[in-house]
Amino acid sequence: MDLATLIGLLLGLGGLLGGFMLEEGTPGMLVQLSASVIVFGGTFGAAMLSFTMEEIKTVPYFLKVVFTEEKIDYLTILDLLVGTADKARREGLLSLESQLGEIDNVFLSRGLQLVIDGTDPELTRNMLEMELEAHEKQQKVGEEIFMAMGGLGPTMGIIGTVMGLVQVLSNLSDPSKLSGAIAAAFIATLYGVSSANVLWIPFATKIKVKAQKHVLLMELILEGVLSIQAGENPRVIREKLMTFLPPDTRQTVSEQET
Repeated sequence: MDLATLIGLLLGLGGLLGGFMLEEGTPGMLVQLSASVIVFGGTFGAAMLSFTMEEIKTVPYFLKVVFTEEKIDYLTILDLLVGTADKARREGLLSLESQLGEIDNVFLSRGLQLVIDGTDPELTRNMLEMELEAHEKQQKVGEEIFMAMGGLGPTMGIIGTVMGLVQVLSNLSDPSKLSGAIAAAFIATLYGVSSANVLWIPFATKIKVKAQKHVLLMELILEGVLSIQAGENPRVIREKLMTFLPPDTRQTVSEQET
């Protein structure tokens, strides 16, 4: 479980509900079935209209990305690349084939396989860059879906409120119930705006941030594989790949070296 996601949800939703209750409101006052059907049903329906079914089917995967914590160990990959470069210089590129089965990272394994097969360096770069771009586009789908829902939610809320007001104004026979009916109509706007700003837009941002971390790792691997293929000195490779590390990771390495 991604603790930042869980804590953020609790703080966001808890802050809204807690603030409302401080003003002597009750949670029951915010429960409106018709408003939830209009806002959430309308948002999901419009999102499905905006994307293909294949893209919509990826939503469970991206929800898993949002709620699952996945630590990316840049240093382990960096050390693996440097060790592989040292082995390649001492024993030759073909010697790397014996360790392919021990590498968990699919992108790194595929890159080293291209090197072992004697693929032209330019072709190796092109193939790995194409795979990196494909990964970026794949992750972009999740971001775009939730951003679209973030834009649709408030609009659906306004539509729900207007529909509620139409119903209220069409039945003015009992003025004593008018204020309560108007308040209930505005629940739809609350649902639309809060869902967009506490759920959908933050989900899209979380997917984007996590995708950027994966892309950074893939860029590090790409540069490392090409350096191994070029037969560069392992120490030079380490210094080069250090520039790809996030600032906090780089600082940790500097502290360890000192």
